Amino acid sequence: MSIQSNTIHTLPDYEQLRAEIRGIVDEVIKPRAELIDREGRFPRENLSVLAETGWNGVLIPESFDGRGLDHVAFAIAAEEIAKGCPSTSLVYVMHVGAVQTIALYGNEDQKERWLKPVRNGAIGTYSTSERASGGHWWFNFSEASRDGEDYILNAEKSFTTSSGQADFYVTQTRTPGAQTPTDVSFFLVDGQLEGITSGVWDALGVRGNHSGPITYKGVRIAAQDKLGTEGQGREILESGVSPVYLIGLGSTWLGVAEAALEAASEYVKGMVHRDFNKRLADYQIIRQQLAEVKVLISSLKPWQLSLAKQLDELQAQGRPQVELFLPLVEFKIHAAEVANKATKATLDVTGGYGYKKGVFERLFRDARAGIAMGPSNNIAREWVGKSLVGLPLELWYEGGD
Repeated sequence: MSIQSNTIHTLPDYEQLRAEIRGIVDEVIKPRAELIDREGRFPRENLSVLAETGWNGVLIPESFDGRGLDHVAFAIAAEEIAKGCPSTSLVYVMHVGAVQTIALYGNEDQKERWLKPVRNGAIGTYSTSERASGGHWWFNFSEASRDGEDYILNAEKSFTTSSGQADFYVTQTRTPGAQTPTDVSFFLVDGQLEGITSGVWDALGVRGNHSGPITYKGVRIAAQDKLGTEGQGREILESGVSPVYLIGLGSTWLGVAEAALEAASEYVKGMVHRDFNKRLADYQIIRQQLAEVKVLISSLKPWQLSLAKQLDELQAQGRPQVELFLPLVEFKIHAAEVANKATKATLDVTGGYGYKKGVFERLFRDARAGIAMGPSNNIAREWVGKSLVGLPLELWYEGGD
């Protein structure tokens, strides 16, 4: 089964779309951010509003009740949502990625059954990483088995965003009888099936995204819910899962950096030292730190839009999106680093106030997740370095694939 393209006929008005999603963020999502962080609450109300306005189906074709927009619109949405609530943005990115993977690799029956309910609020997510392979989240040890025409899943996934909250999971495991690590298959798993148990998520940051462990014990999957063909998992992972995930993830961290800069700029303009009647903004060192952050953010913006447009072009041409894998990885690395530098700088310029519970320390904690989220920046930089000197990435085999 080959990738199915969803041809985009006309370019949307991106500034209008940005204004639309920003309005939703300012009115609904941003006001809930502190509560979501403090209580570790899953952002279901935010997701409901995104469903009501069609943004949860941003990439779903109109024929399946989506908005039929493009990767640029998705990147803008992830960025703007992250400005208001990074937890919500990460849940959103995983959801959009899961449904886009179905849109690209699902058959007509699967798209009818799994994509149309999204318009009414159904939440999807990826479920891939396993504890035994750590940050090598693409490498599975779990293996599905067969029972007649059905499949039986037994797997322990270490990090699954929206664990226990999603309506369905795009789940990866080895194919029954697999002889090699690359013999991987994907399944569409109803979150209400018997045998699914989610663990607790209690983390330093992005406390509302519920990226806890999830266990599948004897979960029966009908043959009609195998995504693609047996053994096609590597292709689905490289050209279905990874591209939309990486552009969304990078856009999330871009939004976090922007949120930190906006909040800090407003604070230093309003905070006055009464001993000499000087605002924090009147100190050169403060302005220079903020300027450094602004320059870093400016380095990301055109890169984000260029990569999103290239994804749209590849999809329109029916070409595998794995062609953009390393540029997307580089974008993720840089965006996560910028978010961490930005949030650190805002703690510096706001002093003791920034150290207290509130927007600055929350964004600082949230940004840290960007370094560790797969591919972690350490692993990702190694891929880029290997490609520069002509070495194989060694994703599944030591010495090369």
